[in-house]
Amino acid sequence: MTRKLAELSGPAAASILSPSSVIVVPTGAIEHHGPHLPLITDYLLADSVGNAAVERAAAAGVDAWILPTLAYTKSDEHAWAPGTVWLSWDAMMKTVIDIGRSVASTPARTLVFLNGHGGNVALLQVALREIRRRFGLNTFLMGCRVSADGVAPPEEECGLGIHGGHGETSLIMHIRPDLVDMSLAERNVPAHIADAEYIGFHSKPVSFGWLSNDFGPIGVVGDPRWANAADGAALFEAAVAQAAAALDEISRFRLAGDDA
Repeated sequence: MTRKLAELSGPAAASILSPSSVIVVPTGAIEHHGPHLPLITDYLLADSVGNAAVERAAAAGVDAWILPTLAYTKSDEHAWAPGTVWLSWDAMMKTVIDIGRSVASTPARTLVFLNGHGGNVALLQVALREIRRRFGLNTFLMGCRVSADGVAPPEEECGLGIHGGHGETSLIMHIRPDLVDMSLAERNVPAHIADAEYIGFHSKPVSFGWLSNDFGPIGVVGDPRWANAADGAALFEAAVAQAAAALDEISRFRLAGDDA
């Protein structure tokens, strides 16, 4: 049976969903990823990992369902580059809140955003609470980029492979190799940021506002030159395994005071 909720009829969805159903909405982006990767990169990651994870979770007994992936999201950090198609923060917020309202009209009580684009994270974290407060859903956010045993980014990436670098390029080489042109892959690493003690990306304690062309004209932050499909396959499997396991935990998670 399909786990794609939109492939069911309305009456079928109403009858098959229950309070234990987990609805997954992948969120991607259509944005510049340098000369070697397609605009659809983040969409492909969220869509591919989301569908595979839902199938795996369902096979393990989780009542998981997936809705179509959001293509246009908040990616204005790449607005300078032709081809990027983005929503303003308020349009994106209204969109995901309306999705929450729509899910709340079904018997399902759990909504999960599986995100493939870093620019969506802060907004989706705010949306989780807004949807919870307005509609009473249990709301969750997970990413689809994880590390994998045996896969290490090149030393030349300086731990800054956040956009179009080794990991992301390897994943697309695994998912859609026909869309990658490695002859155009270039290293573009703002190495001076790696020396900052507090300010930076990811786990650094101080974040900062940035646009992707703050680091140069190619729109890459990382080093994709040694990306390969084998690393991409390992990263993809790790992402799917983690997401499927997370969906299992989400299906059993209860807030204090919730009836179970």
